[in-house]
Amino acid sequence: MESLLEMRGLTVELPTAAGWVKPVNEVSLCIARGETLGLVGESGSGKTMLSLALMGLLPPGARVRGEIGWRGNGKKKKPTAETQSSQRKTEAERTLVELREEEWREVRGREIAMIFQEPMTSLNPVMRIGAQIAEAILAHEPGMAQELLHRRLMTAMEHASIPEPQTRAQQFPHQLSGGLRQRVMIAMALAPWPKLLIADEPTTALDVTVQKQILDLLDHLRHELQLALLFITHDLGVVAKVADRVAVMYAGRIVEQGATPQVLGAPKHPYTQGLLAASPTLQRKQLTPIPGTVPQLTELPAGCAFAPRCGYRRADCEQAVPQLRSAEPEHEARCVLIEEVKEA
Repeated sequence: MESLLEMRGLTVELPTAAGWVKPVNEVSLCIARGETLGLVGESGSGKTMLSLALMGLLPPGARVRGEIGWRGNGKKKKPTAETQSSQRKTEAERTLVELREEEWREVRGREIAMIFQEPMTSLNPVMRIGAQIAEAILAHEPGMAQELLHRRLMTAMEHASIPEPQTRAQQFPHQLSGGLRQRVMIAMALAPWPKLLIADEPTTALDVTVQKQILDLLDHLRHELQLALLFITHDLGVVAKVADRVAVMYAGRIVEQGATPQVLGAPKHPYTQGLLAASPTLQRKQLTPIPGTVPQLTELPAGCAFAPRCGYRRADCEQAVPQLRSAEPEHEARCVLIEEVKEA
């Protein structure tokens, strides 16, 4: 399957008082058209910083190395089955890392859009909902006729399953429930018809019933609009429901990746095993927490970053950072134990 987005050795460096740190460290991932990739890890593992790199929203002073290959720069109109087919034949890859800010503005929102974790910090509290969604459209298509703008606005709200769109468009964010505010964020992201949607913990602050509605909506939109979806979360139960493939991130690196049934059904990295053991289920009566905490980026060990917390650590774990090793077809883990298991 052709990749829409492909990261190759992506590294993000940030300046701190203690020196340069790498919240994203040599990450290589790909996302195909219409695919959902789940990105999992504890707080501080680098998930959000990775998403900001894909949006060109890194903090001032950040340095980026590696490549972000993008094949989504197609015709700027609503996608159909015919236009999608022709675009696939003509779109050549370009590297987003090399873009200037004015070029990023063409990509950000138009081709790659993002849903943030907390709508109330993302929505303008003194602007009506309809005006905010319209602003997202006009940012890429200034001068649009009012009649067409209104149709686009209503279409975006209907895609996001916002009830009574005409009424909701006249309301302010504080007049909506948490679930409706998240749907507004989805409508804003979808309004310019992007090809990749990044969802950063979009259901964390919602109750379980609303959470399921949002997850079902995202899955429906992915199939209806042929969206690629990067779903960032710490909830393995959510990943099991929405993701085709899973990438597990720890201390800035990908430590395991593969098809969702393989990674969650037969995890190969001790960190992934620890996350599953610490996740509540109806069958599990006792949770097993992972000992210790995620190391500070300024104090990473010389070898495997997870070694200080790992019950299987050995001397060679502390000598060098392990490479991603193939455990099964299309299933990799960054652990020295993989070779021993395959040889046994």
